[in-house]
Amino acid sequence: MIDFGTSGVGDPACDLVIAWTFFSGSSRAAFRGAVAQDDGTWARARGWALWKALITLADGSSVDVNRQVIAEILADR
Repeated sequence: MIDFGTSGVGDPACDLVIAWTFFSGSSRAAFRGAVAQDDGTWARARGWALWKALITLADGSSVDVNRQVIAEILADR
């Protein structure tokens, strides 16, 4: 038997990375409003998103996509 009861424990910021990888503009704002997280969580989420985009860019994966994600992160201050 495998107990997945604690699989979701951790920083909720890592779950918000999709804000920069899948949303932009008003859709990102709607997502942010819907999940209702504080500014600190959003700041950490930007860090997670930047880390993920940089680490995958460094290995040559999806270069154009990752450059776009980085641009979205830097534009969203």
